[in-house]
Order: sequence, then C-alpha cells, then structure tokens
Amino acid sequence: MSSAYLKTAARRLVDPEFFVQIEDLSLVARTVVEGFLHGLHRSPYVGFSLEFASHREYLPGDDLRHLNWKVFGRQDKLYVKQYDAETNLNLYLLMDWSGSMSMGQGMSKLRYAACLAAAIAHLGLLQHDAVGLTLFANTVLEHLEPRAKSSQLTSILNMLVQVPPRPHGESARVLHEVAELMPRRGLAVLISDLFFEPAEFFEALDHFRFQGHDVLVFQVLDPLERRLPISGSIRFRDLETGDEVTTQADEIRTAYQAAIEQWFAELDHGCRTRDVDRVAVTTDQPLVAALHEYFGRRAEHH
Repeated sequence: MSSAYLKTAARRLVDPEFFVQIEDLSLVARTVVEGFLHGLHRSPYVGFSLEFASHREYLPGDDLRHLNWKVFGRQDKLYVKQYDAETNLNLYLLMDWSGSMSMGQGMSKLRYAACLAAAIAHLGLLQHDAVGLTLFANTVLEHLEPRAKSSQLTSILNMLVQVPPRPHGESARVLHEVAELMPRRGLAVLISDLFFEPAEFFEALDHFRFQGHDVLVFQVLDPLERRLPISGSIRFRDLETGDEVTTQADEIRTAYQAAIEQWFAELDHGCRTRDVDRVAVTTDQPLVAALHEYFGRRAEHH
C-alpha cells in the first residue's frame, strides 16, 4: 500500500468535509430517486415504474400463467412478469471529469453530473443491476467494475467526491480506453459536455456499439453555454487550456446560437445513425427529468 494512499486515507479520517460531501451526495441521490419513483407510480405508463420494472407487454406465445391481471384491469393492456435473470444488466456510468466540466454559473456541470450519476446508480442498484463507474479526462482516472452488491453505491459516492477533476480532456480518443474496460455487454451511460471533435466522438460511439453496448448520452451544459443569456462585455476562458478571449455578448449572440444549433444537429445525426440516444440537459433543469430519459432507455433495453 503506497504512502500516498495512506496519507489520503488519514486525511479523510480528520476531514469532516469529506463525510459532509458523501452524505450530501447520498441525500441528493435518494431524494431525486424517491421523487422520481413517486411520479412514476402515478403515471399511466405501467412500464415506467419500479413496481413494474420487471414487467413487459404480452407477446404471442408468452406463458399465460405470468400475466398480471391486476394491471390488465387498470390499464386494459396485457403485461407479463419478468424475473431478475431477465431484467438485470451491466450498467456502466462513464463520467467526463475534465476541466471544462467545472464550468458553472450556479451549480457546476461536474456537480450536476455527479448528482445525476449518483441517482442513476441508486436506481440501478434498486433494480439489482450491476453498476460500475469510470471517470476520465485525457486518460482514465478511476474505474470501478460493475457490481450488484449493496455496498456498491458507497464505493461510487466515494469516487465521485474524492477524485479531483483534471484540466485537460479535449479528445474523445480516451473513450476507446474506456471501452476496453467494458468487456461484457450492457448499457453505457455517458455523461459529458461533449466538447470533443465530432468525428472522434462518433468513432468512440462506434467502438461501444461494436462491443454490443446500448448507449445513452447525457450532454450536460451550463445555461450560459447553451443560450448565452447575457449582455455586455464577456470574457471566455477555456477551462482546458486557459486561453482567454473578450468580446461583446450582444454582437455574437446570433452567430453563437447558430453555431450551437449546427453542433447539436451534427451530434443528433451522428448519434441517431448509430442508434444512440442523446439527451441535452442544462444544469438548471431538474434531475428527475433526466432520470425519465434514463428509465425510458432502460425499459427499451428489455
């Protein structure tokens, strides 16, 4: 065991902030998931509920003994029960931990991404999925193999609060390194601002798809990055390189928004042609909305 590891471990024992961060992130994950599930239980969409997460629509040839008649009475649709062996999956959480993710006028993208990952991990483990986590910047920073054990959430939360972001991570080539850590097929949930060259990013998606993974991408942006909702002089600073440029927001807004829409259109086309779901969110949007997108993809997987 290295001396650096021992020093880090010792510092945690005397640093109450570490435990505050863990408890805070755990509370956010539980609160978001509980609110999400409460909404789902009131939803007319039976398949979008943890209570019925192990059900699917009836198909000709299914064993009639597995029909859920109570659901049929409420929904006028036939659903059959699925068992754990049919519904468990390997859930890979892939987190962009580079400097650009620390951007934020209110909540940083990194904080939003960590809360989203914690909530998805909590939800996945409730469904007995094997959940893993990989943090990356210009290289893989930390990797936790998927496990379905109850202590896995604590391991995930520890990683999310103890690993500092790296300044550089502008290339999507690192995702090939990430892909090599995912030998078993599953659902890969990538959380990033996607500040990559699109061609490199699409090559990485091809790698994931070649390995048989379903892929869901959450593109997390700050409202300032998405819409430029300010006036007057503005100074842009590249959080990866430190380069700065000053300009007038009003003068560039139209061109800026057009460039964003063009970028989004390119991402949409590249993801759609690879059967990859991409969800763009901003840090002022409720996490519950993002969970709906995840759970919809999870339902499609089965």
